[in-house]
Amino acid sequence: MANMPAAEVPIDEALVTRLLREQHPDLAHLPVHTLSNGWDNAVFRLGSDFVVRLPRREIAVQLLRNEQLFLPQIAELTSLPLPVPIRIGQPGAHFPWPWTIGPWFAGRPAIDSAPSEHRGLVGQLAEFVIALHRPAAADAPQNPVRGVPLRRRDRAFRHRMETLDTAHSAQIIAVWEEVLEIPEWQCEPFWIHGDLHSANILVQQQQISAIIDFGDLAGGDPAVDLAAGWILFDAEARSRFQQEVGAALGPDPALWQRARGWALNLGTALLANSDDNPQFRALGDHVVNAVLAD
Repeated sequence: MANMPAAEVPIDEALVTRLLREQHPDLAHLPVHTLSNGWDNAVFRLGSDFVVRLPRREIAVQLLRNEQLFLPQIAELTSLPLPVPIRIGQPGAHFPWPWTIGPWFAGRPAIDSAPSEHRGLVGQLAEFVIALHRPAAADAPQNPVRGVPLRRRDRAFRHRMETLDTAHSAQIIAVWEEVLEIPEWQCEPFWIHGDLHSANILVQQQQISAIIDFGDLAGGDPAVDLAAGWILFDAEARSRFQQEVGAALGPDPALWQRARGWALNLGTALLANSDDNPQFRALGDHVVNAVLAD
């Protein structure tokens, strides 16, 4: 993406192979292929069974450490496959930060398919958030931008709206101001994924094959994860998702209104960063339109 920050250290396949030889020589014979360079991590496939993730920026190091520390606990809560670290790489002379070897999961990101194709995912996603959303550990990470009161995102949201070219600006801002009046989360922090959108949900044969990228894992308001209802689903599937989650957790209209606000926050962020990414543009349009339609 055009706004993606540059990597602070050079990372390539040769470096990954060198690190493997130094720290995990039993895996160093496996082929290494580049998969992606995200905002925070460079990701490589290692052989047929593994993935190697290395931070591209110092700010992402703690996010990776959070996964290493807490994902084993989170994985015990759900039957869905999660990228629990298999091996941990240590900082060294050739790379200054920790890194992770995790499992490879078959499937394609849900962002590759239309929301109308995700109706079969409702039950699995509902089961996941029900299992995850429980009081977080006392030493759970704190995320400054996810699971926090929506008012903390107000300044960034309004700045973003100044740059967006959309015919719905007035309606978007009206809905945003409406959700800012909803009571904040009053309970203790719950575990949250923090980034539960359709690029982080893998799908195979119309089922969730894994949920990935737990860098934003934290304790906070679970509404941020429930925004997935507007991100992944059409109106019919979203209603079923809300019903299934509500049946387990109890009715909480304020929770769902905050979730709607988080969906609007993410939808506008996708649109603001979609200049060279048509998938982000399509998903952002879907999310914003779904929020405005409710």
